This record gives sequence, C-alpha cells and structure tokens, in this order.
Amino acid sequence: MAGKRFLLIPGRTSKQGQQINVGKDHAEYQTVVETLTMHAEDMKELGIVAGATVRIRTEIGEALFQCKVGEIPRGMLFVPYGPPTCRLMGGDTDGTGMPTSKGWDVEVEPV
Repeated sequence: MAGKRFLLIPGRTSKQGQQINVGKDHAEYQTVVETLTMHAEDMKELGIVAGATVRIRTEIGEALFQCKVGEIPRGMLFVPYGPPTCRLMGGDTDGTGMPTSKGWDVEVEPV
C-alpha cells in the first residue's frame, strides 16, 4: 500500500535538550528523536493509533518513528532532529554548507 504525502518539519524540542545530558545513546534520548507528531484526523485517515510505528520516506531514504497525536496542522508532521532524520536528509547544501532540513515532502505509511 502506498503511503500518503505530508510536509515534514524537523526541529529541536525542549525535552530533547534536557535528554542531551544523559547522552545521545541513552534510551530516553532515542525515544524523543524517534517520536513523530501528527494531527489526529490524519492519523485516523491512515488507520494509525497513538504509539503505532510509521515509516517515513523521502527521495533520499526512510526511517521508522512512533506516532503520537499533537497540535499540528493537518498535512504536516513534526519530528525532533536526530539519527532517524539524518536518514531522510540529502547531502546537497545548495552552496550554503547546510543540507535542506525543513519542509521535506514525505510519504507516511503504517508499519
């Protein structure tokens, strides 16, 4: 089954900042960066329940996330930066020295 397309906005969270003190390899930090926030109606439309695993695909790669309901516009997703988002990001910097890291067109499918 093909997934539905969404706009993914990665970013930093305060919880992520707190967990950095325990280290990026610690389970608590991994939980933070592997959590995807989605609008409740989008989840319902895809048959995804809170806590379910979803696969996110870009033209570069894919990663798995645990889905949660959040206050986010329909058609948009949020995930904290981390190793999973690095699998979705290309290396092209368009001469800026920083890869494009916001506003990715992604496909979402339940796992």
